[in-house]
Amino acid sequence: MAAKKKGAERWDVGASGELPEGGRLVVDVAAITVGVFRIDGGLYAWESICPHVEGPVCQGLMVPAVREVLDEKRAVKGSVFDESDMRITCPWHGMEFSIKTGKHPANPKLALRKIAVAEGDGRIWVEV
Repeated sequence: MAAKKKGAERWDVGASGELPEGGRLVVDVAAITVGVFRIDGGLYAWESICPHVEGPVCQGLMVPAVREVLDEKRAVKGSVFDESDMRITCPWHGMEFSIKTGKHPANPKLALRKIAVAEGDGRIWVEV
């Protein structure tokens, strides 16, 4: 299934229909584990290694960001879920990363390794 492309190998990781909106596929390709997510109609793929202590981050909970609601005096009134910013949470220590950017919300220097992902002819492909 793999075909050489610019020094990387292209891998068929599943049928497009296997990955619904808001869903994920976690697959082993070559020597790595990759998480592929469909969020807001787009595909995002990350190597499943948390930069904290190398936990299987792509297998963690998918949760929306939590935002504080402030009043006019900037006092906290409560919190709401922000479904436009979905996160994955490492199951080992709870580190969160944006599914769209791969970055930790408080420290953008902590980021997941991006994996090229594409969709065509009813299949999903990654390059590693």
